[in-house]
Parts: sequence; C-alpha cells; structure tokens
Amino acid sequence: MRSVRDIEVLENIPIVVRAALNVPLEHGAVSNAYRLERALPTLRYLRSGGARIVLISHLGEAGTETLAPVAEKLASLLPGVTFFPESTGASARQAVRALAPGKILVLENLRRHKGETANDAQFAHELATLGDIFVQDSFDTCHRMHASIVGVPKLLPSYAGLLLEEEVTELSKALVPAGTSLAVIGGAKFATKEPVLAALLKSYDHLFVGGALANDFLKAAGHGVGKSLVSGANSPHITRMLSNPKMVLPLDVLVVHAHAGTPNPLQARVAKVSDVQPDEIIVDVGPATSAHVADLAAKAKRTLWNGPLGNYENGFGAATDSLARAIAASSAHSVVGGGDTIASIETLGIFSKFSFVSTGGGAMLDFLAHRTLPGIDVLGR
Repeated sequence: MRSVRDIEVLENIPIVVRAALNVPLEHGAVSNAYRLERALPTLRYLRSGGARIVLISHLGEAGTETLAPVAEKLASLLPGVTFFPESTGASARQAVRALAPGKILVLENLRRHKGETANDAQFAHELATLGDIFVQDSFDTCHRMHASIVGVPKLLPSYAGLLLEEEVTELSKALVPAGTSLAVIGGAKFATKEPVLAALLKSYDHLFVGGALANDFLKAAGHGVGKSLVSGANSPHITRMLSNPKMVLPLDVLVVHAHAGTPNPLQARVAKVSDVQPDEIIVDVGPATSAHVADLAAKAKRTLWNGPLGNYENGFGAATDSLARAIAASSAHSVVGGGDTIASIETLGIFSKFSFVSTGGGAMLDFLAHRTLPGIDVLGR
C-alpha cells in the first residue's frame, strides 16, 4: 500500500483524512484522548507540508453524537483545528475552500448520514468532492464496508496514514512470533472469533481463551456452564480446536447465582470448571487460572492479547487486571488491543509497559485472521 510519505506535493492540497475520532465522551467532553493522540503524527506530517486537512470520522454507533467536543479536544493537542457542523454539501465544500494551508477542519459525524454505513455510492462521491487526495488513518474501522472506508478510496488517489502503517507493521510481526509465544483472546461470539483462533493456533505455542468465549469451549469439553452466555456455535469446529495441545482453557471460574440480578463481585464464588451449578453464571476466570496464564506470560518471548477475561463492564476485572500486570512485568514483546483490554492497562497505569497497543478491537482480530482488511485492500498500491 502507498504511504502518506509517497504523496509528492502537499502544499495547498485539500486532503481528506479518515481518522479515528471515535473517542469516549462524559458529560459532553472527551474522557480519553488516546486515539486523538495516535492521530497526531499523520496530521503533523501533512501540516508540515502545507496541506489543507479535512478530517472525517464517526462518533458512536447511532450517529446522534456531535464531533464538536472532539474537535475542541484535538485543538488543545494540535493548534489550528476548527469544527464545521456538516459533513457534506455545498456549505462543507465552501468551508474546505476557505481553509488555509496547514489548517485542519473537522467535519461532523459521518454516521448522521445513512449513506455512510450503507456504503452508498452517492455519499462516497459527496465526501470525495471535499479533497484531491484521500488518506486512510482509521485502522479501527478498516474492517467495515462503509463509504468513508471503501467507497472514497475508489474515487481519489489514496494513501495509508502513519498510524495505519504502524498498525500493519506491528500486527504483521505478531503473526510470526519468534521464540516462546502466548496468545490470549477474550470476549464473546465464537463464530466471529473462529478465524483468528484458527490462525493463532498455527503460529503460537499457547492460545488461552477467556470471557464468554471460554464458555463455548468448556461446554464442548463436557463441563456444565449453568446459565452462562454461550454462542451456540458449531461444536465440531470447537471440538477440533479442543484437540489441539496448544489450546489452554480455564481451570477454575468465578460464578454468581443466576437470579441475583445484576452480577456483583461480592456475590461471586470460586468454582472448579467441573463444579458450575445449573443455576449459576460464569463471570470471570478464577485465581488458579490467572496464576497459570500469568506463568505462561512470564515465560513467553512474544505475547498477543485482545479482549477481557471476564464480565469487565460489571466489575469482574480481577483476572483481566492480573493478566495485564503479568504481561507488563514480563520481558516479552507484547501486542495488545481491544477496548476493555486498553481500559485495564490504563486504569493500572502500566500503558507504557506494553510494546504496542493497537487502536483496533475487531479490526485487530480481523487483520490477524486474514492478514489484511477491506479498508487496506482498497488503498493504492
């Protein structure tokens, strides 16, 4: 793929940059600026060449949020940023024409238009009229077949931003780990995780599954999982993976009573995987499992991790935090990603202890499974 460094002329050129501005908001303000900080190298590079930068992005799933507070936060990190409350149309084009070289214009949330997620050709055309060149720097959405991801690059000369380049480089290295290696995949939905699990079983020495994903494997192994979340996946596929000696499953789990309402860590008990009762729900892996995975992490030279080991959103983060500390304390080259994974290492204050932190969750898993993504394939070669 062509890099932003391959653009021959930047001075006074309007460049549409698809950035990762989908950041969390609390009380109308940005509460975590990590993705904005990762967007800065590409923006600084383009600005240093005198480009007129048009930033497009989504925020939230429903499209009801405004990017105005995000633009305000970005302006505090990089002077010269302004916001415009439309994303297409004559007024947006006029705002771009008025943009001075080296300045940055953030347009409104793309998902306010149905054409974005529908990959509508006309909406892609409207976005393409905003610039002469397209730069893709939103790795976290490159697995989506959306207009700003796969539509616009077909209409403009297209290049990869510096963040996208770094993601591809680091995750490509993670696909061929050198030395003793450990991969950890949490979360849920075996059907969506099956491709990446199959890929990692080929290249990693140990593959541990946690979260609700582990419930599918425990059930297929003949253990009762009570009323725990399971995906109802095709058991022959899981059974085949279970026969692989590289696969590592939980030894014990935390469970709560199914009728206790919202799961509460204070109500949990530790149970062997063979001792989960019919009226119980698995909410996290247990201390013996945490210790076992921590030992594998301590011995690994390469570690890859995506997804929490328990019901992180409801306070069951002990095992996830334990794994984060173990990887941080190891000498392994560590690559991590996923929202709850990043939340854990940020809360613990050990962010800098990891070799590479991906901005992608689902995109990271899809790249590891397929070695590319739709939003990468469509870029110029």
